Amino acid sequence: MTSKKRATRGFFDEFEQLERLSKLKDPLEKLNAKIDFELFRDTLNTIYEKTERKSKAGAKPFDYVLMLKVVILQRLYNLSDEQTEFHLNDRLTFKRFVGLEFGHKVPDTNTIWNFKERLKENDNERKLFDRFYKEIEEEKLIVSEGKMVDASFHEVPRQRNSREENKTVKEGCIPEEWTEEKNKNKLRHKDTDARWVKKNNETFYGYKNHVKADLGSKLIDDYTVTDASVHDSQALEVLLTEKDKGQALYADSAYTGDEQQTSITKVEMVNKVLEKGYKNKPLTDEQKGNNRNKSKYRARVEHIFGFIENSMNGTYMRCIGMARARVVIGLTNLAYNICRTVQLVTLSKERCVQLAKLGS
Repeated sequence: MTSKKRATRGFFDEFEQLERLSKLKDPLEKLNAKIDFELFRDTLNTIYEKTERKSKAGAKPFDYVLMLKVVILQRLYNLSDEQTEFHLNDRLTFKRFVGLEFGHKVPDTNTIWNFKERLKENDNERKLFDRFYKEIEEEKLIVSEGKMVDASFHEVPRQRNSREENKTVKEGCIPEEWTEEKNKNKLRHKDTDARWVKKNNETFYGYKNHVKADLGSKLIDDYTVTDASVHDSQALEVLLTEKDKGQALYADSAYTGDEQQTSITKVEMVNKVLEKGYKNKPLTDEQKGNNRNKSKYRARVEHIFGFIENSMNGTYMRCIGMARARVVIGLTNLAYNICRTVQLVTLSKERCVQLAKLGS
């Protein structure tokens, strides 16, 4: 049996490999080309305030923008910290995206964890989301000709608790045995914020991502995070603001009711929520027709959740507690807006090219 000849490693091998990956249309290269991640630097410097180092010994901390790109990668591919470290070592496209060369040291699992831990303080993940939203507002990508609201589940590892333990947690307390000295590490692995809920005969455990999105651009305007048991409609008042005045609001029938109508009226929006039929009071043919027309617009919010679920590899989270869930969901929404912005910018340029061809 003849052995394969191994080619001698060349000085330009890495460069040539990256060129081949570019020809294969590396999506991360496109993301880097369309988005200037430096716009986050001032916000990151505020979050991770630099302190005087007591000694020059030891490794220098990784650049904050580089670390932000690392956690964006996590959300785009739904990776754990350990998987992220592995792929940063393994994949040239990941290295190129964050700005590392082949021989460079990559952030390890602990570094990634610690970076995210700072984000859960003082709503820091929200500051990053708001900073990018300000940018897309200035670029006139927010159409503001209508808004849509909806919510999706983000599940976390399911807890194997007894009925009594679940009952105690649901009441807002911690089971006594979890706090005993012999079980001091047990509480660290218990999520006392996540909740169970059943919907359409499916059981979910975790949290909810409530979003308000721009109808025209399908960019996420705002979001709030709750446990999974909170009804979709309960987040409506938090999401609607005076900036939405005069616009139509599209949502499914879960957002009907007196309280929801009050929230919509308060900000002077036009109610385009799907109407709901009740026992002994079914929808009229006219109401059904109105619902069909509204659904054409309301359904656009499903495209957002569909992209997060399918293109970003799902909504399963590897975290414990509300504070960390907010970070993961906030970064997920930010990563979605970044991807959607690239789509909009690309479509706009393609449209300009098409118009130019027609003009010639």
